[in-house]
Amino acid sequence: MTTLPDNNAGRPPRAVVGSQISQDEEMFGAAFDGQVIRRFRTYVRPYRRRIYVALAAVLVFTAAQLAIPLIIRYAIDEALVIENADGNLLSMAIAAFAIVIVINYGASYLQDRLVGLTGEHVIFDLRRAMFMHLQHVAMAFMDKTEIGRMMSRLQGDVNSLQEFLENSITVAGDVVLLFGIVAIMLLLDFKLGLLTLSVVPTLLIVRLIWLPRARLAFRRARETNSITNGALAEGIHAVRTVQGMGREAVNFALYGDKARENLAAHLRSAKFAQAMVPVVDTLTGAAMGIVVVVGGALVLDDALDVGVMVAFLFYIQRFFDPIRSLTIQYSVMQRAMASGQRIFEVLEVPIAIADKPDAADPVEIEGDIAFNNVTFGYTRDLPVLKDISFAVKRGETVALVGPTGSGKTSITSLLHRFYEVWDGGVTIDGRDVRDYTKAALGRHIAMVLQDPFLFTGSILENIRYRTKGASRDDVEQAARVVGAHDFITALPDGYDTELIQQGRNLSLGQRQLLSFARALVADAKILVLDEATASIDSYTERQIQIGLARLLEGRTGIVIAHRLATVRGADRIIVLQEGHIVETGTHDALVAEGGLYARLYALNYASFDDIPEDVMQDAISAQART
Repeated sequence: MTTLPDNNAGRPPRAVVGSQISQDEEMFGAAFDGQVIRRFRTYVRPYRRRIYVALAAVLVFTAAQLAIPLIIRYAIDEALVIENADGNLLSMAIAAFAIVIVINYGASYLQDRLVGLTGEHVIFDLRRAMFMHLQHVAMAFMDKTEIGRMMSRLQGDVNSLQEFLENSITVAGDVVLLFGIVAIMLLLDFKLGLLTLSVVPTLLIVRLIWLPRARLAFRRARETNSITNGALAEGIHAVRTVQGMGREAVNFALYGDKARENLAAHLRSAKFAQAMVPVVDTLTGAAMGIVVVVGGALVLDDALDVGVMVAFLFYIQRFFDPIRSLTIQYSVMQRAMASGQRIFEVLEVPIAIADKPDAADPVEIEGDIAFNNVTFGYTRDLPVLKDISFAVKRGETVALVGPTGSGKTSITSLLHRFYEVWDGGVTIDGRDVRDYTKAALGRHIAMVLQDPFLFTGSILENIRYRTKGASRDDVEQAARVVGAHDFITALPDGYDTELIQQGRNLSLGQRQLLSFARALVADAKILVLDEATASIDSYTERQIQIGLARLLEGRTGIVIAHRLATVRGADRIIVLQEGHIVETGTHDALVAEGGLYARLYALNYASFDDIPEDVMQDAISAQART
């Protein structure tokens, strides 16, 4: 995997892949893993009683299949062929045949019912396990994982395991049926049985040639599935950007290339999956020809009973059925092995940010924050923060400003322990964040991001998403404080208005106001605002300034903002450049110094009329040099 440099070095780098397949193999291993069955058994074990009953039903079904030709043979030789035979023999044969058919139906129904139920429950458990694990894996893993590929594992790969489970029981029956037919044919007539089985070595030779090529084809099909799903998810997620930049045709062409690769891989795998079927059919015809020619001659010579030859014909037809089924099931097994390996690799992704056994989970915190000689980066040997040290006192609001890529967002990520520092430490109330539980950090730190994410559900549910115990009055009060109450009550259903995907039926500014209200209801001691007002128009921003002051009142605030009012209102401003702290002070003091903050302020934060002429000229010159 190669990582291209990103213009925003303060955020996680974008993983760019020279080869999609090599990335998939690097992250999720090879396509076949002999440990998959053992891992899968841990999910099947709670339902083992059902599996045992289903297996017993399969064996009964198989025994019924083996018995049917013997009953037909008995009816022909004993009830029909023998002169002056007792008529009761034929009635007994018909009754036995009817009983076997009923047993056959009952065993088949019971097997299908139990296996189907077990498969659904096992897959339900597996999906829950994957989702739960993905909620806790390190951000470093999620940064380089395509959503489409992960969805492929949660859906397609899990379905492949379900298919394997539902077919594995019948495979056991097919194996028993195969060996049972061989044994019965040899017992009925050893020489004719050997002649009939003489076609089997040809099948084994063909299978040895077919097997390695089929395995590669099935593996390639799963890999291209993952690549295509990743491209599809990316195209859907970025549809606004695609349409805005007029890249529909380009994106369609790129997706078309991946889809064609997927089609070619699946056509090849389908060819190998079906390649053995005509071989088996041909060998079935050859074996039946041997029985008709050799067996017919023996019958004419009175060396073989007619019923035995008829039974042989039935058994030959049934003998190649399990072989044909096992051949098809091999492709199912290969898909399941590849899918299972990928699923269990995801489940084995380490939770890099794990709680210590004695991690603290305090009910309340004071909110003192300190960064002590912190060095950190997303890629080894490419640090984003370099020996950063500063402190934020309880109740103080500190603004982080600086050029894009200076490490502002990385600071807030380390505070919430989304990533681990390389060197140094981050403390809250004098205790390292690594000594807190993740639940405690989530409870005491509230984050409002530039791009607010709202979940499908009502406005009421979204505002109290973090605090399920909040009452409706609490929610309405928070909305009033941040200035969201008026537009919410103007909606047809008010607080019960259902939001569509990511709240797209609201404006961006309205969605941001809801995220402010959500943070206020959470009542966390530490509040992080990561360019939270960047997407709000000036009119809306003026509306929430008073609410924002209420939101920060009595809380420790870390604010990343490019907006004038928020920066000016901070108790202290820390200026970052290339991972270093270059300036610290109040707004007025930093503007008076005429340093980096004054230049940034001149270019981005204020009206030109407010800037001294010399600072403005320096800013214009610096911009021209850039």
